[in-house]
Amino acid sequence: MFGIYLKRELGRRKKAALVIALGLALGIALVITVNSVSAGMTQAQDKVLKSLYGLGTDMTVTKAQSAPKAGSSQGPNFKFDAKSSSSNKQSSDRVMTQGGQALSSSLVTEVGSQKGVASAVGALTLNVTKVDGSFTQGKAKSSTSSSSGSQQQGGPGGGTSGGGQPQVQGGGANFSVNSYSVAGIDVTNQDLGPLATSKITSGTTFTSAQTNAKVAVVSKSFAKTKKYKVGSTFKISGTKFTVIGIATPDSSESTTDVFVPLKQAQTLGDAKNKVTTIYVKATDSQQISAVKKAIQSNISGTTVTTSADLASTVSGSLSTASDLATSVGKWLSIAVLAAAFLVAALLTSSAVSRRVREFGTLKALGWPSRKVTRQVVGESMVNGLIGGALGIALGLAAAYAVTAISPKLTAQLGSSGGGGMGGPGGGPGGGGPGQQSASSTMQIALTAPVSLTTIALAVGLAVTGGLIAGAMGGWRASRMRPADALRSVS
Repeated sequence: MFGIYLKRELGRRKKAALVIALGLALGIALVITVNSVSAGMTQAQDKVLKSLYGLGTDMTVTKAQSAPKAGSSQGPNFKFDAKSSSSNKQSSDRVMTQGGQALSSSLVTEVGSQKGVASAVGALTLNVTKVDGSFTQGKAKSSTSSSSGSQQQGGPGGGTSGGGQPQVQGGGANFSVNSYSVAGIDVTNQDLGPLATSKITSGTTFTSAQTNAKVAVVSKSFAKTKKYKVGSTFKISGTKFTVIGIATPDSSESTTDVFVPLKQAQTLGDAKNKVTTIYVKATDSQQISAVKKAIQSNISGTTVTTSADLASTVSGSLSTASDLATSVGKWLSIAVLAAAFLVAALLTSSAVSRRVREFGTLKALGWPSRKVTRQVVGESMVNGLIGGALGIALGLAAAYAVTAISPKLTAQLGSSGGGGMGGPGGGPGGGGPGQQSASSTMQIALTAPVSLTTIALAVGLAVTGGLIAGAMGGWRASRMRPADALRSVS
């Protein structure tokens, strides 16, 4: 009887049922869209942080920033001698430890022994500034310098290039200044650190036996710019390296151009037994704060940076859109959903009021109030489920449209105050202690993944909307008496 009556009444009131269902559908669709976009924002932020930290890294340890010494702001100097010879082209490399501050390699073991640390790996990041000069006349001596305070973005991997203009003495000369970043990695543990966020798409990665080999893995963008391929050779400060692999980053941009074994990087940077960054993986993600405090307490002169610390330095359209989705988007979806529930309840109550004769007659025939209420709630539940189905369909369509369009969001990775980091405390994302002006910009394609949890939430909202509307209509129906039906007869 319940099912037959329910089917007949819904068939008679198709327009009213459709209006209620559409109202709920719009609210539910908005909730799904906002949740899926928020999930996409979170994934995009994770990509940004992983591109700096390395896959599986929970925090990084760098040397605590110290005040620069007097006269230390002077940048790298390059000197050339132009002699009367058949060749008037010269080149010079200036290799500097990123940020100018490094830690002892022994601290990697000390950090790894702290309670709550699963593993720790050291890396040395270098900035290589290459100056090529050509002379147009006779003997000439020339020098060019770049001030670290005027460094600007450059290079395919977000390295820094000297901002100072070449200074020529005694003769005409023409110089080009280019820079790129080099990361020295522990080839015996590549699951943690700067190379962990990239996949080798051509050639091979390092073997554990290549701890001091003159081989390199280069990023895809750097290889494209320099026209390198597997087997190509190039020099860094006079040392020839052979390209053994091309690495493609998981995100759209690489923050490091060249990867070499750690010992080779230490030799190039004149930083024997030194590292700039220690990448740390905690045994439990819930204990990251405790591990950070333990390292800071037990190892002095260091700065510990977690992903939460680094996230606060990310700006650009990614940060703005994430803030909007978190604040405005969620509050808007809550407001629309509340309005949809209210409208559904009012429409249901209004529909019940127009059925005074019907419900009064049923009560006169012996139907108890609970049976009338159950009938109204049943109709509202069906309307709610129909609205939920339509809302899920609309929400999935909106999420698919966002993913198909994949709008590009930019993430500006600037330095944070205390740690002096553009990347993770001076990791291969730029900056590092003492190098505040450096930054890196990445482009991330936004997606809108819809999880089963979001679908379950939509179903729950549909049921809730039906129950609220049914409760309002059932309460109105329960107050009717058989006499109301007689008075409604004209």
